[in-house]
Amino acid sequence: MKHCLLFFLLFTSILGAQTKISGVIRDSTGEPVAFANVIFKDSNEGTISNEDGRFYLESDDTYTEVVFSFIGYANTEVALMQRINYNMVVVMEEEASSLNEVVLISGKQDKKNNPAIDILRKIWENRRENGVKKFKQYQYDKYEKLEFDLNTIDSGLIKSKIFKGMEFVFDQIDTSNITGNTYLPIFINEAYSKVYGDNIISEEREVLEGNKNSGFDNNQTLIAFVKDLYSEYDVYDNYLKFFDKAFTSPLSRTGIDVYNYVLLDSAYRDNKWCYNIVYYPRRKNELTFKGDFWVNDTTWAIKEINLQASKSANLNWVREVYIEQEFDVLNDSIFLITRDYFLSDFSFRKKEKARGMYGKRTTLYDKYTFDIPKDKKFYSEQVDPYQYEIYNRPDEFWEQNRMEQLSKDEKGVYKMLDTLKTVPRFKALYNLGATLVSGYYEINNVDVGPIFSIFGFNEAEGMRIRLGGRTYFSQNDPWRLEGFGAYGFKDQQFKYGISAKWLLDRKTRLTIFGGNRKDVEQTGASLTNSNDVLGRSLASSSLISVGANDRLTRINLTTAGFSMEPAKNFMVRLTGSYRTLRSATETFSIDYNVKENGEFTGEVRSEISQPEIELAFNYTPKKKTSGYGVERTVINDGNYASFYLGYTYGLKEIMSGDFEYQKIQALYTQPWNIGGLGRLYSTVEVGKTFGEVPLSLLNPIPGNQTYFSIYNSFTQLDYYEFVSDTYTSLHLQHDFGGRFFSRIPLLRKLNLREVIGFRAVYGAISDENIALNASGVAYQAPGDIYYEYSVGVGNIFKIFRLDFNFRGNYLQNPDARKFGITGVFGFSF
Repeated sequence: MKHCLLFFLLFTSILGAQTKISGVIRDSTGEPVAFANVIFKDSNEGTISNEDGRFYLESDDTYTEVVFSFIGYANTEVALMQRINYNMVVVMEEEASSLNEVVLISGKQDKKNNPAIDILRKIWENRRENGVKKFKQYQYDKYEKLEFDLNTIDSGLIKSKIFKGMEFVFDQIDTSNITGNTYLPIFINEAYSKVYGDNIISEEREVLEGNKNSGFDNNQTLIAFVKDLYSEYDVYDNYLKFFDKAFTSPLSRTGIDVYNYVLLDSAYRDNKWCYNIVYYPRRKNELTFKGDFWVNDTTWAIKEINLQASKSANLNWVREVYIEQEFDVLNDSIFLITRDYFLSDFSFRKKEKARGMYGKRTTLYDKYTFDIPKDKKFYSEQVDPYQYEIYNRPDEFWEQNRMEQLSKDEKGVYKMLDTLKTVPRFKALYNLGATLVSGYYEINNVDVGPIFSIFGFNEAEGMRIRLGGRTYFSQNDPWRLEGFGAYGFKDQQFKYGISAKWLLDRKTRLTIFGGNRKDVEQTGASLTNSNDVLGRSLASSSLISVGANDRLTRINLTTAGFSMEPAKNFMVRLTGSYRTLRSATETFSIDYNVKENGEFTGEVRSEISQPEIELAFNYTPKKKTSGYGVERTVINDGNYASFYLGYTYGLKEIMSGDFEYQKIQALYTQPWNIGGLGRLYSTVEVGKTFGEVPLSLLNPIPGNQTYFSIYNSFTQLDYYEFVSDTYTSLHLQHDFGGRFFSRIPLLRKLNLREVIGFRAVYGAISDENIALNASGVAYQAPGDIYYEYSVGVGNIFKIFRLDFNFRGNYLQNPDARKFGITGVFGFSF
């Protein structure tokens, strides 16, 4: 029975295409022939071999011969005895009459007297004349298809116990015409939209007209995540950004230092005479491509281009990246993109036979119109992010607007997944995966977790156990309740937190919220205040720390307020809060001298009661989110700028408030892609407190006594080593992405990455605040700018970074830590 099933699956996997071939092309000495033409005889269907001489080609038609050709070699015709011919080995012989003229495309090409580079310079000169940038305004229709496929399907996978009871899914097996590997479509999403742009005011808006997916409740997050990975790009740009990496474009002005270029051919492409240029990297382990492009001989616009990421590129979890773009002619001069195809092969291992997953995006463009202006408000107006009819279009809508018909296998995905969702074993596997990704385990519309914060330790509580949960009916819940309970085995006290939020209007995202938390917290771990009622830093309960983590505070915080977004990614929040603070350990004090009517009374108090009103503004341009509920998933976390401005007013004698003060704080974070030099993260924070306040209401410079590298903290400082009421801080962290390690032979294959950091802070504290202090903590502000720096080695085992941290000054401080080693785990491409 198993053999019959295997035969059936193999049979169904070949129904989609009538002729399939794959293999390798070599010369008479056994060396691979790169970039050779492979064409079915008497047809226009063909491909070229890669730099290793490998090829794959398929067609819906039946062919009996295939022709292999390349400059300096005799054409080789091979008869196809059957429809499927894999693992072919084709030997091409050099032409005797051309032995003195053979041009082998390998090694470094000369930059001087190279016609390919002369053509490249023409492309640079005419770049602005190509595409929609030529016009004042533009409009077009856009159809996008996203697909995920499980690849490298073999009998071992089909017979695996994992798929017991789900064998029917293998009815949809097909073969990739890019890699030649078998694959099983498991997810598909279609979107049809209209795009409007204005080059004068540099604005663009995409209006979604229809969306259809094969899926599960959380597919919108997956779709948005993949869209961000495959963010829009322009091959004319110097760098193309994928997977948070900046690849050097073969059309880049710096390309001649990164790529070899060879003029391979010239021919008519859709009645336009074009040159064919092959390119490949000059060095290994860099973020580069290989492939070829066709360029018009008069407009110097790209007609067709394909890009395949170098297999040696310093890129994690991605085995293959392949891009194709096609352009059409408008008015004999302007080329407009008509088709964009992007394929990624995700895999834990880069071995060819390892299993992985394809992520494919096909985008088609049509119905271009130009110079039809729209009001500026059109591009900025807020709209309801969810409209039922858009996500429930009838089949007739898709038949009319789908610019490319679905294949038989793609059509089958919709039916297959509907069936799969009813299989209990699949549900169990799906829930397990969701738990590992989200950190929550779902039980009857309640998520229990996060599971990664169950255990903790600090000097006040000793070993700590925490268990929390939240309501979760769907990703787009309009309201959510969340809470936790925790117990410390040393202080034998129970802690808790509860919060609620309710989205009243999707268009403006008007939300009301409130909550209460009673807990132990390290308040010296950040500069910018937070009234997040359930927020808690890693510093509060790190299992292992440097020295004693005993400067902890017991906090009872109650908050209520509302927020809204009057414009996209611009949030305004008004929060009222009331907190009581007291020390959590006998070795730490927040005592202060009581002052009334401008005079000290001689009384010392150990507890603070303080109501506050905070008005905050947060602007995050280019932030991308998924969903339209009270909580949204940020898709491109760390890839957008953030501006924060907050004003806090402390109330005295209202609700038994102890102090009156005003506090202004601002924060600006910005990631910077610096081309081939990697990526820089920067943060600037400034703040000032007006009025007299004790230690717990001041701004301690955030230290870090954990063994983890925590961005925006000072690794070589202890908590409360510096205290200020006025501060300015700067944090810089730069990841070179392996640019230097890739040039060291012994380190090249490890794909390590270089990271450097610099942190500095200036602070001051008033005499009046010093006079209030009765805590025993000696106030010291970094009036002479404190700084520290670090060098790190990242991408260790693809998930770990090790930082070596050095303190720059204030070395005379008691127990000053001059040097430290920290690390951080993380997933990155």
